[in-house]
Amino acid sequence: MSKHVSDADFSRGNNTMNTVYGVALLPPNAHAGMSPFADETVGHLFADIWTRPGLSVRDRRLLVIGATAMLGRADLIETQIFGALANSELSKAELDEILLQLAFYVGWGNATAVQNGFTAALARHKKA
Repeated sequence: MSKHVSDADFSRGNNTMNTVYGVALLPPNAHAGMSPFADETVGHLFADIWTRPGLSVRDRRLLVIGATAMLGRADLIETQIFGALANSELSKAELDEILLQLAFYVGWGNATAVQNGFTAALARHKKA
């Protein structure tokens, strides 16, 4: 078991992560102590940070989308957008506006990656 993350915090974080992303990302037997990275991601980021008062999950997601767009990572954008669609946080019209807004701040090359992530998430959501 991790020195810093209890099984209870890990479980709480895993539940939050499943809610945020609209799908279970870890196997049902996942627990604290799998690795320091997993412990901090699940047992701290999702148990403590994503659940803090002051910002909604949607607000936090919009910030993560913006930061991730700067990286040009279509795969990570897809994960965020799929979660937003699964939780009815963003509409197709809002996604179109987000893409256009981001294009001017993250550059057209990164915006293309964002669009690819959006398209993949929309297709995946349709199948779900």
